[in-house]
Amino acid sequence: MQPAFKRVVLKVSGESLAGQNGYGIDGLMISDIAEQIKEVVELGVEVAVVCGGGNIWRGIAGSASGIDRSTADYMGMLATVMNSLALQDALESIDVPTRVQTSIAMQQIAEPYIRRRAIRHLEKGRVVIFAAGTGNPFFSTDTTAALRAAEIEAEVILMAKNKVDGVYSADPFIDPTAEKFEQLTYMEVISRNLGVMDSTASSLCMDNNIPLIVFAITEQGNIKRVVLGEKIGTIVKGSVD
Repeated sequence: MQPAFKRVVLKVSGESLAGQNGYGIDGLMISDIAEQIKEVVELGVEVAVVCGGGNIWRGIAGSASGIDRSTADYMGMLATVMNSLALQDALESIDVPTRVQTSIAMQQIAEPYIRRRAIRHLEKGRVVIFAAGTGNPFFSTDTTAALRAAEIEAEVILMAKNKVDGVYSADPFIDPTAEKFEQLTYMEVISRNLGVMDSTASSLCMDNNIPLIVFAITEQGNIKRVVLGEKIGTIVKGSVD
């Protein structure tokens, strides 16, 4: 089968990297994600990755505890760098060439984010991991994924979730009657406050016509299935078919 997409941005939540531990980095989980990314790279698909940092630190939670919001968000950006380096190591241990690019200069450990260089890496078959968010406080890693996808002209954002396999009308762990959606528009996501991604990220995707596919990363091979066009999870786009 031929891939449905040539260039994708994979958004991996920090919770996914924590696995069942709920905190920190789970070695088995990050190895599994690396193997799934390798499967996609071997199809000839160009893969960029954005890691969240919630398994280590959340800026909003830090702000709620009394830390200055900007400071708390910068701490969250550093958490995403830690996750990105861990994923890079896991990928390169299975012979997948990988580059980490950060929005905050850290020359000893990663490249600075340069759009043209990122695209060149992708064209050469390297995985590019975008770390440190947008480099600005008050913006989430969801917004980072939307921004980078627009900048590198990715065809889709793949939002890999740890606990849910799509978008629901309510929290399926609390409400057993919650309905799973197969398709949604960005306007529906924003107006119904479904919590897929924050409103800034949703608006950015909508304005740039970038579809979003939300699916579970916990099932082996799901990233490859999505890239091959299999209808799993929930697709969010400008209009519903």
